[in-house]
Formats: sequence, C-alpha cells, structure tokens
Amino acid sequence: MTSTRQDAWTSDEDLLLAEVVLRHIREGGTQLAAFEEVGRKLSRTSAACGFRWNSYVRKQYKTGIESAKKQRKEFKSSAVPAPIFVQNAPEEGTGVKTLTLDEIISYLQNLKNGNGDSLETAEENKKLSLKIKELEKKVNRLEQEKQMLQTNLIVVRDDYKALIEIMERAKRVVLSDSTVKEKVEEVK
Repeated sequence: MTSTRQDAWTSDEDLLLAEVVLRHIREGGTQLAAFEEVGRKLSRTSAACGFRWNSYVRKQYKTGIESAKKQRKEFKSSAVPAPIFVQNAPEEGTGVKTLTLDEIISYLQNLKNGNGDSLETAEENKKLSLKIKELEKKVNRLEQEKQMLQTNLIVVRDDYKALIEIMERAKRVVLSDSTVKEKVEEVK
C-alpha cells in the first residue's frame, strides 16, 4: 500500500529545479549551488533538491542539459556571448526560443529606465498616436463639411418650396386668364 507524502514535489517545483540547475550549468556554476538556491526558494534542503534532480527531473531534461553544457563551452571559448536558450517544460512541448544577450540587456535597460515597453512597442504607439490625430482631424473636417451640406440642403429646400409656390400662382393666373377669355368670347 503506497501513500502520498505531504511534502511531495509538484510539477511547478520540478520546473523551478530544472530551470535553476540548467542556468547554473549554462553559466558555469555548480549543481550544488543550484540545489542550495532552489532549497532556499522552496524551503527544502539542498540534499532533497539534489536527490529529486538525480532521481527524477534530470531524466526529463537530457536535451536541455546537453544544450546548457554546449552553451557553457561556447561561451567560454568565444569573446562574443553565446545566445541564451529557454527550453519549455516537457509537458508544454519541445520548442526552444533563442535570445541574444543584447536583446536581454536592452530589455533590462528599458525596465530599469521605467520603459516597460520594448522599442518596437514604443515606436508602434507613436505611429498609432499620429494616426489617431490624423483621423481626428479628418473627423472634424467631415463634421464641418456635413454642417455645410445640411445648411445648403435647408437653403435648397426653401428655394424649392418658393419655386413650387411660384408655379402654383402661375398656374392659377393662367387658369384665371383662360376663364376670363372664355367669358369674353361668350359675351361676343
């Protein structure tokens, strides 16, 4: 009969352990230092973290370990910093995203300066602000044009009514003239 321990490892704890150990490998640190760091964060002993790493988690991150060792080797052998790889947890897939050190430094500098947005986002915000101003000007111009057209429509409508009245009067005059001619002819 097996029972679940109260202090069983969660998948989030396993993920944290893997991320910290891989970072230490990549940066040339020791696994012992990684176990101590994780132990402080999870309130566990470094020995418990080491045991969990060696007995379970390490087997799930074989490619990540090889990649981290390769990066460490490339970093030490070249003056140009090697890219940093961030590997997804095994249950999330096997995708790997590459970040350059310059991208990371730029991002951190933006955060430090209070610019939480990236340069691309700031540029896009600037473009969108200009576009909004242009559209507001266009809306104002169209509103003025609409007012002018409404005023012209009222004038045309009034002129049309006046024309109709003139036509009606002319019709009455013509009818009355023809009635007068008929009576004149009858009298003759």
